[in-house]
Amino acid sequence: MRPAGQAPPRVLTVAGSDSGGGAGIQADLKTMLALGVHGMSVITAVTAQNSLGVQGAWELPVEAVRAQYRSVVDDIGVQAVKTGMLASAELVEAVAELISGTDAPVVVDPVGVSKHGDPLLAASALDSVRTRLLPVATVATPNLDEVAQLTGFRVTSEADLRPAAEAVLAYGPQWVLIKGGHLTGEAVDLLTDGEQEFRLRAPRHDNRHTHGTGCTLASAIASGLAKGLAVPEAVTAAKEYVTGAIAHGFALGAGIGPVDHGWRLEQ
Repeated sequence: MRPAGQAPPRVLTVAGSDSGGGAGIQADLKTMLALGVHGMSVITAVTAQNSLGVQGAWELPVEAVRAQYRSVVDDIGVQAVKTGMLASAELVEAVAELISGTDAPVVVDPVGVSKHGDPLLAASALDSVRTRLLPVATVATPNLDEVAQLTGFRVTSEADLRPAAEAVLAYGPQWVLIKGGHLTGEAVDLLTDGEQEFRLRAPRHDNRHTHGTGCTLASAIASGLAKGLAVPEAVTAAKEYVTGAIAHGFALGAGIGPVDHGWRLEQ
């Protein structure tokens, strides 16, 4: 327990807003609260989004994103930063520049498409993600579709996870977590820095309500890093948390509901 009045570790999420509350900034802040850190936000885009998909998206001006970031970091400070939806090359480059000047671990979730297949990153921004954002990442957390977007490498089996990780590591992140949730069978992720390798396995839950999984996992990793955990320990703890959140995901609206960020609090 933290002594009364003592501030918890601080984590900053730089991402888009999900009006339905299941992913994006909203999922990030819920995750951070559930894991005992103080969440702060830089909103990069506003989406009209619900359980059926994304009906609209509007990115914020670069100067608004930069002002939010400087306001928080210069006054409050951060122990970790997490990035999500960055939408455009201009935003990617601005955020990468801001992060490079911040002394804190960075978790990059290279969001390309939503759970429903809606594009959340302009094709013209992919090169900026490769050359500007990934090189400043402590941990990059692409799913299999994002691996294909970034590297052209398509993962079809667990044996492909290692070469996929090497392809992403070539862009410069310290660690990469290849999320294998889209493969059939047991949910297995590969974490590696090119030398150390960890395979994280979890049972697959028969639950379609998984909106926000990637945002939640990246935010959970950032929360662990802010608490001082090493990358393997932070990722292992985050995987355990998100597996429980998926198991407790609930129906909301007419489509895909969210994972349950507060599942531990409810038990």
